Amino acid sequence: MEYNKILARSFSHSERKKIGYWAIGACLVVTLLTSFALISKPSYLATSLPIHTSSSSPHISSMRPEIKLTPVCNVLDPRFDICEIDGHIRVHGKSSTVLYSTSSARGISSTRNESWRIKPYARKPDNSAMAVVNEILVKPLLVNDLNQPNCSTYHTVLAVIFSVGGYAGNHYHAYTDILVPLFLTSHRFNQQVQFLVTNFNPYWISKYKPILNHLSKYPILDIDKENDVHCYPSVIVGLEFHKDLTIDPLKSPKHPYSMTNFTRFLRNTYSLKRSSPLKMRGHSKKPPRLLIVSRKRTRKFTNEDEIAKMARSLGYEVIVEEPGVTKNATRFAQMVNSCDVMMGVHGAGLTNMVLLPPNAVFIQIVPWGGLEWVCRVTFEEPAKDMKLKYLEYKITENESSLIQQYPLDHADPGSIRKQGWHALRSVFLDNQDVNIDVERFRPTLLKALELLHV
Repeated sequence: MEYNKILARSFSHSERKKIGYWAIGACLVVTLLTSFALISKPSYLATSLPIHTSSSSPHISSMRPEIKLTPVCNVLDPRFDICEIDGHIRVHGKSSTVLYSTSSARGISSTRNESWRIKPYARKPDNSAMAVVNEILVKPLLVNDLNQPNCSTYHTVLAVIFSVGGYAGNHYHAYTDILVPLFLTSHRFNQQVQFLVTNFNPYWISKYKPILNHLSKYPILDIDKENDVHCYPSVIVGLEFHKDLTIDPLKSPKHPYSMTNFTRFLRNTYSLKRSSPLKMRGHSKKPPRLLIVSRKRTRKFTNEDEIAKMARSLGYEVIVEEPGVTKNATRFAQMVNSCDVMMGVHGAGLTNMVLLPPNAVFIQIVPWGGLEWVCRVTFEEPAKDMKLKYLEYKITENESSLIQQYPLDHADPGSIRKQGWHALRSVFLDNQDVNIDVERFRPTLLKALELLHV
């Protein structure tokens, strides 16, 4: 009231009227500005405050969820690189290029200009192997690029690109670097996948054709010779890898395969009848079958006949076979599967243990020279993952041919190991043969018979 009296004495009637109009206008402006601030404030908070995912502030995280675009290629694994791409993909084999236009798993278009150079072979740290593996360029498909190749052939299934270069000619590496990883990568698609092969080797493809045909029902493409541009809705470049000649179910929780899944797959592939070995119970008249894996070059048995004779005296039916001699892969697989016990000196031929029935006995002869760690990683651990009963026999220097070639102080494993893997391999793998002490070895074959009773 006092304020109104002072105002009346200080201004005329017309002046007071103008001031009233100005006051009303100022109030309207203040009201509008306040309303605008209230409307804008939540958006301002959502973009300026850090996004929390804890249960204490769900209202903030729900305002603007964090968006993470999945990389097209994963090159962080020490053993392999792999690209998994969904969208529109063009594969130009002649130029070793994969062009992609893709989106993230949340349906948000990826505009990042990312390219990768991938060698699709699961032995990344090995420079010698990777030197003979072709490189695939994976890069974005640019809309405004008039020089990009157009599709020649359209496909409706997923494609997997891999190499049969590296050490693929070795039977062990064919499995551990390619076939097991290929199973891991492609089996879940139920043959609805096409294989695109770089470093194409007709002999290799023919040798493992039964396995390839049971993973894919589509023609295999030699992409190095493909001038056509093949377009797919999904492409995987490279192969998933877990461990040497084995599978770790914990590494692929979405598709928890194990090595027993792989060996079962092989039994289906080759129509192998036996899923268990001979049970030595009661007075069975059928003798257990022992396969001696023969070698004709390095690490061969120099008294193979003597070993076979001793084994027969224990009640075994003995088969001596050199892998790779027979050209009929199915027939050889059936022969291995018919055996209850398999033995051989450490080497690629032992890879055929993948064809044994579960619970069969596998005996690895460990060469002299401190190679226990190699034998453990390559065959002992995988054999156990395949549910085989593992035994090993470590030869002594007296059973090694090296005792005739070198004085013992010249072939000292410790000093040679210090020279590196190539020196160790040259002496103890490439230049060593084995003369088994049959009396010393007898308890190992007797133990195998005991295990068949279990």
